[in-house]
Amino acid sequence: MYLRNYLAEFCRATVEGYPLKGYFLWSLMDNFEWADGFTKRFGIHHVDFATQGRTPKWSAAWYRELIRRNALV
Repeated sequence: MYLRNYLAEFCRATVEGYPLKGYFLWSLMDNFEWADGFTKRFGIHHVDFATQGRTPKWSAAWYRELIRRNALV
């Protein structure tokens, strides 16, 4: 929901005339992960620290669909 709401506000800002050219999913939120070490999980993939394997979370599928449609539904 955080990502969806953030992008909804991004869209609203562009409609209001703010000169926003793009969005990178990497954001300030990633800096919170650095501060917390590995105690909290952020991002759209779950990382198994032992194997370094990555498993997409539900948000990864949602974001992929957002990109495919090029629309926030």
